[in-house]
Amino acid sequence: MKKTLIIAEAGVNHNGDLNLAKKMIEVAAECGADFVKFQTFKSKNCVSINAKKAKYQLQTTNQDESQFEMIKKLELDLKAHQILIAYAKACNISFLSTPFDLESIELLHCLGLEIFKIPSGEITNLPYLKAIARLNKKIILSTGMANLGEIEACLDVLCKNGQKRSNITLMHCTTEYPAPFNEINLKVIQTLKNAFNLNIGYSDHTKGISVALGAVALGACVIEKHFTLDKTMNGPDHKASLEPNELKSMCQSIRELELALGSGIKKASKSEKKNINIARKSLVAKKAIKKGEKFNEENLTTKRPGNGICAMRYDEFLGKIAQKNYKEDELIRE
Repeated sequence: MKKTLIIAEAGVNHNGDLNLAKKMIEVAAECGADFVKFQTFKSKNCVSINAKKAKYQLQTTNQDESQFEMIKKLELDLKAHQILIAYAKACNISFLSTPFDLESIELLHCLGLEIFKIPSGEITNLPYLKAIARLNKKIILSTGMANLGEIEACLDVLCKNGQKRSNITLMHCTTEYPAPFNEINLKVIQTLKNAFNLNIGYSDHTKGISVALGAVALGACVIEKHFTLDKTMNGPDHKASLEPNELKSMCQSIRELELALGSGIKKASKSEKKNINIARKSLVAKKAIKKGEKFNEENLTTKRPGNGICAMRYDEFLGKIAQKNYKEDELIRE
């Protein structure tokens, strides 16, 4: 099976602190993630001063501040990006960031990013989609809140403006923090695969790691999951994020699951083969049988080991003549 790409979403859980952001890069690398992802935005370009906070943001941040005021404190400037990109390279993990406005798209392009993550909220943002499409990068496109028609319209815009379709990975997603289990609808992974014939991933906002593992089992080739150094920290996304020990457990479990999924070909595995003769049964004398006597249900049975005549041939031997004397429990021979 192809390796599942694991994106550890730092997002804005650095709280605007560069040292905290660097620590998150270290943790993501130590836990086994392939990418560590941040968010790139200019507050003045993507949120109006009148924009309200989401319900979950009101529960996890200062209720007296606006959404603009909340995210303004979480911006990363050009210098911060340069430092974090270099630090990620030193930690041997790939750097990603989600742009939320046109200026941020250009910033990430100039910094040399080869993969662009489009968040669910931008799937209906025409100028934004056109700007990314013209770069023809690899795209990871989250589809939270969208229906098939909106996804198709988004793909149409991207491809008509220069984006190579085969470089797009769709991400199933439920845009709520945390997302309720009964609204995840993991079967959509196969629906998206059938509808668009693209690589499909899953961006997980549920508590714990079980749903992410289920997504891998259903064929998700990319898993994205928010993480934090401490769920009790102040900030909009900490509460719905994994702590380091949980992130590590998720990464390890995904790698184990990949091994377990295998090829899909049903046959005895290498480790099973040595157990065939131990676990299966052969034709055995139920009691002493004399040469010339017919095999019947009274003198023929099936028992372990399985290195004799296969028990599946039981009916075939009924009525045959014994060619030798047999003791009780002796394997029958041809």
